[in-house]
Amino acid sequence: MSKTVAVVNQKGGVGKTTTTLNLATALSTVGKKILIIDFDPQGNATTGLGVTEKRKIKGSYETLIGAIEPDQAYQETAIPNLYLMPASLNLSGAEVELVGVKGRERLLRNVLEKLTPFDFIFIDCPPSLGLLTLNALVAADQVLIPLQCEFYALEGLSQVLFTIDQVRKKFNPGLDLQGIVLTMFDSRSSLSTQVANDVRYHLKDKVYETQIPRNVRIAEAPSFGKPAIIYDLKCQGSQAYLQLAKEILAQERKVAA
Repeated sequence: MSKTVAVVNQKGGVGKTTTTLNLATALSTVGKKILIIDFDPQGNATTGLGVTEKRKIKGSYETLIGAIEPDQAYQETAIPNLYLMPASLNLSGAEVELVGVKGRERLLRNVLEKLTPFDFIFIDCPPSLGLLTLNALVAADQVLIPLQCEFYALEGLSQVLFTIDQVRKKFNPGLDLQGIVLTMFDSRSSLSTQVANDVRYHLKDKVYETQIPRNVRIAEAPSFGKPAIIYDLKCQGSQAYLQLAKEILAQERKVAA
């Protein structure tokens, strides 16, 4: 059975795509079969894996509307065990196009039920809490929230948690908060430390021990069409994502036991 994880935060620039790409890559290196679904019309996860011809590709949008079968919508990447269901430009109009469709909040769930199993499926969500993100939450088993270590991030977190709770009540009772990963952490900043401490105080063990630092190599990697772990394995950011992957695997083993 696949474990489906929606990577969600309605705020942009918090590291959703970076976390999706690098965590998925880290898990693929230990033999896990991983699928990334790019569900953001900006298509950053698609570009971040070196796919640039977005006008010609078929992926998450086409399978969402039933134009192609789910197993035809993803492709191998240059990274062993890692597969991508890309975002085409058509995804940008999906929220308006699908607004009148019956059962529109369950379209992605229906797609995933037809997919060949993976160990993990990561859904890279857009920076909003609209129809696409709702679809991801209804389809997911768990939610991973990247949280930038700054003041406004705390305000947005309560809205994300409220949305998760509402989806759990109305559509997906099995939806669970996998965890919160603190991103863009700057150890020299008292604000970063304060935000991290506040989040840990309120959400306790739902916050991963691993903190993702601000790192130039992480920022550079997408321009080369590679996750940071492939671009520069030894940099601090890559090592942090490898450690996060270990935490998540340990969490999975604990739940299984």
